[in-house]
Amino acid sequence: MPWAKSIWRKLLQILHERGYIIPAINTDTVDYETCAVKLQESILDFHPDAHVTILTQDKLPFDEQTGYANDWQVFYASPYRQTIKLEADMYCTSPIDHWWKIFELRDVVVSTGCRDFYGNVSHNRHYRKIIDENNLSDVYNAITYWRVSQTAKDFFTTVRDIFNNWDQYRTLIKFSEDAPTTDTVYAMAARLIGDEKVTLPEGMSPSIVHMKKHINPIRVNEWTNELIWELDPVRINTVAQWGMLHYHVKDWIKHV
Repeated sequence: MPWAKSIWRKLLQILHERGYIIPAINTDTVDYETCAVKLQESILDFHPDAHVTILTQDKLPFDEQTGYANDWQVFYASPYRQTIKLEADMYCTSPIDHWWKIFELRDVVVSTGCRDFYGNVSHNRHYRKIIDENNLSDVYNAITYWRVSQTAKDFFTTVRDIFNNWDQYRTLIKFSEDAPTTDTVYAMAARLIGDEKVTLPEGMSPSIVHMKKHINPIRVNEWTNELIWELDPVRINTVAQWGMLHYHVKDWIKHV
């Protein structure tokens, strides 16, 4: 079968059982490669033996679109049988190796929900209007797990198809974006594949600390102008952080 041949080719390039992959496709305004290097360093601080791959534009296995639309390529680019994909503009603030035990019984897991810097689950829906209006799962692609499997291949093939044919897919939802975010595409792919196959029940999935204004009790868009932060360990307004900090303000990483 064609998919079996594709999976076999994927298996031939596997170097390790488990590892992290960080897409780092630079834009005109953001140096995601630098962000990815800092994220890699923060993971290795807690897990010196971890395998981490930074996926830059020149390392993409296929020459198709640019930017977010190439996200599906992580499935083929990963040299691991089990992979956790992480968005580049995050920082690891605590051990995360227990995630593997949470994920390993599923073929695909896309994280759901997010937290404020106090660790509280966010119920603010300011940034989730498309998700809510279309009754889609509250996915955050910032943490995505998969093992080499047919389910994973189907999921990322669907992600690719949605990005490549957005003009058609956007007619299926309310208030669609001119250029879809990766979260929107992942949410639609999850619905098509089966939400129950690619997400965990509420409260079971690791979630990011998201530093956007409306998720946290702050008054300005750039939290670094209002809150006090510290390193080693990472604390914000004296509150110790855990898991992945999605710092959002890209300049913050220059101080790390």
